[in-house]
Amino acid sequence: MAARIVSTGARSVFAASMTSSMPMRATAAARNFHTTSRNLADAATALPVRKPVGAFRGGLLGFLLGSTLAGGGVYGYTLRDYKASNELLTEDIYALQAACQRLNAYVKALEEKMDAAERKRK
Repeated sequence: MAARIVSTGARSVFAASMTSSMPMRATAAARNFHTTSRNLADAATALPVRKPVGAFRGGLLGFLLGSTLAGGGVYGYTLRDYKASNELLTEDIYALQAACQRLNAYVKALEEKMDAAERKRK
């Protein structure tokens, strides 16, 4: 910011020194702004008319785009959640199956011991 102030001040001092050596009419002619008839004719031509996008059509498009993106996000989240819960459920089923097999083997061993004990009594 300080550099901008200094450079602006330097330009004004330089411009003042230049204008003091030039006569008044030369500086007035050098700064005269004007337009030619050709430039005025170019400015008079109309720009092509753009078809305006209606608020209803733009709002509907935005709504559809937003709801599609939101639906895709919800679908992805639900799919990941389903896969995670399915893997946990599968692990629990395998653990239950292994516990049932151990219990079945333990019950068979007890039945065999009970049969052997009954045979010894007879």
